[in-house]
Amino acid sequence: MGQSYEWKILNGEVIKMPPYIVVGILNVTPDSFFDGGKYLDKEKAISGVKEMVEHGADIIDIGGESTRPFSKRICAEEEMRRVMPVLQWTVENFKDIVVSVDTYKAVVAEEALKKGAKIINDVSACRFDPDLLDIICEYKPGYVLMHSKGRPEDMQKDPRYEDVVSELMNFFEQNLKKLTTSGLPEQNIVIDPGIGFGKTLEHNLVILQNIEKFFELGRPVYMGLSNKSIWEKLLGLPKEDRETATQVATALLANRGVYIHRVHDVKKTKDTLKIVEAFKSV
Repeated sequence: MGQSYEWKILNGEVIKMPPYIVVGILNVTPDSFFDGGKYLDKEKAISGVKEMVEHGADIIDIGGESTRPFSKRICAEEEMRRVMPVLQWTVENFKDIVVSVDTYKAVVAEEALKKGAKIINDVSACRFDPDLLDIICEYKPGYVLMHSKGRPEDMQKDPRYEDVVSELMNFFEQNLKKLTTSGLPEQNIVIDPGIGFGKTLEHNLVILQNIEKFFELGRPVYMGLSNKSIWEKLLGLPKEDRETATQVATALLANRGVYIHRVHDVKKTKDTLKIVEAFKSV
């Protein structure tokens, strides 16, 4: 806790932490677990971007393919048809907002970077499309290295670990080495433990209970637990009632040194983090 980081993104730009970074989720999909269909129409997506920017988002993360458990894959052409118009509009209209694209496909990542995205948020650690590694190392964007056991369509079919924290630490150590050896500077990488991606409730809780362990890797932790099924399994909450749980968890993790929070409700998260910061300064 209290460690400072720099996260390099495309063109050598730098995001400094602390303070906190709030990433607004914009899923231009019909089937994402929480907001599927909400932003599928371009005009609604643009309204979503405007609202997130107004509420203080630092990064807008645009995703064109759902990676929720048991979701189906789509082709790169369809993913780009969904993502690129919103990406281009955002880059043209909000010069100071960093745009991230949530994809594991090399061709989508390259097109997004050419059109102004500065971060690639990859659930696969370059496993689903090995060509993504070449793109990441060539363009050197910010890169979210996430842990997932299996693929979205099968990752929740009885996931098992001997020691979930140790296995995730080994995963990150190996993949950080792979990325840096291939040419992506370590300063461009942040790590996401992948809450809900091939993990049971118990696995997720153990990861969160031991979140400081991941600071040993020397890179910022990127946290995505907004409205996820962990809150249904722990508290019996339907998706529309999980925001309070999301904000409590965000506050607890922020107080322990997690700086990057990927969320659906930017305004509430900004307020939550202001409270955390105010308490620290008392």
